[in-house]
Amino acid sequence: MPGAALPVDVPAASAEVEAFVAQLLADRTQPLVLFALEWCEFCWSLRKLFAKAGIPYRSIDLDSTAFQRDDRGGQIRKLLRAKTGAATIPQVFVAGEWLGGCTDTLDAFKSGKLQAQLTAAGVRFDDKAEIEPHALLPGWIHPR
Repeated sequence: MPGAALPVDVPAASAEVEAFVAQLLADRTQPLVLFALEWCEFCWSLRKLFAKAGIPYRSIDLDSTAFQRDDRGGQIRKLLRAKTGAATIPQVFVAGEWLGGCTDTLDAFKSGKLQAQLTAAGVRFDDKAEIEPHALLPGWIHPR
């Protein structure tokens, strides 16, 4: 549930990390932000969706070397959990508003909610793309 409190033993993110995330979410030149892990199949599903629909996005790969110093990736994950109440990755924000994780984003695309948010944020994309978003999920989810 959004805004759920973290357990007491979870340390807060540094002021630098908090400012970094706030700046990302406030940047209207890149309104779609994907907090992801490089190895995550659900993150790959969203990357495929965005590519097929021509949706520009900024990916913050929390397990990349750029975020390993001082456990910045871990701090960002804790901050996201405190902000959203969700412990899972990926997490998607549009124009600073939390959309949700992988299935939330796929559902939002299927319903047109994501496209409406992108349009409202001034993001250009292929609005004619015909995509079954749930087909982009990892194959092991769709047993044959």
